[in-house]
Amino acid sequence: MNLEWILTINPVLLALIATLFTWGITAFGASMVFFFKTINKKVLNSMLGFAAGVMIAASFWSLLKPSIEMAEASGTTPWIPALVGFLAGGAFLLIIDKILPHLHMGLSIDKAEGIKTPWQRSILLVLAITLHNIPEGLAVGVAFGALASNPTTGALAGAIALALGIGLQNFPEGAAVSIPLRREGFSRLKAFHYGQLSGIVEPIAGVIGAYLVLVMTPILPYALSFAAGAMIFVVVEELIPESQTGNETDLSTIGAMLGFATMMVLDVALG
Repeated sequence: MNLEWILTINPVLLALIATLFTWGITAFGASMVFFFKTINKKVLNSMLGFAAGVMIAASFWSLLKPSIEMAEASGTTPWIPALVGFLAGGAFLLIIDKILPHLHMGLSIDKAEGIKTPWQRSILLVLAITLHNIPEGLAVGVAFGALASNPTTGALAGAIALALGIGLQNFPEGAAVSIPLRREGFSRLKAFHYGQLSGIVEPIAGVIGAYLVLVMTPILPYALSFAAGAMIFVVVEELIPESQTGNETDLSTIGAMLGFATMMVLDVALG
């Protein structure tokens, strides 16, 4: 596949296209509500585990590793941007987690996190998924924004692999929002609407991330590791605990292993 011509396209536009794709996969996952009213717990845990594995692998292969390599090439101490950006990304998500009202799946309304509001349980469930779509969109945007300073087919293939991986794990996330909303009493159409809406932050975060690294090239290694830190925070805070609920924890662990392996193969083979 000849990728040379794609490099002539503005990186911000590429980031928008890529994150519209990941949003589209979220909507595709949300569309499962038209076919199912419930989702098997074993299947859901496996899918959440898979999503966690993809995000862990993407954090290293697509974000931290390039951050270290870029810092080394520029003569900077390689681990400094990776460390600073990684911790800053986690801290950023921690702050949002404390502020944004949201509710994790399977918990009662009194377990809602963030600022206390009278919002309905369904809205809080949507916001929980929306919260961890932010670093996903940011990661894809930063990866494509990096093409401005490193316009190579290898870097482009790596960014495409990241978008594919994020899109792949967005499918279960879309279903994990819309199907529970159906059980909450929403119509299928309304449950689908809110399910796909949870992914709309990805194009927004993607364009912002791409633009920032485009106009401030020196922050690129920090931006890459920042996105990695934000994604790892989401994995540890939300995806892994949610995937481990119930008695079939082996399935979610197997899902995580398969997700990691899939993203690793995508990144290494394409990037």
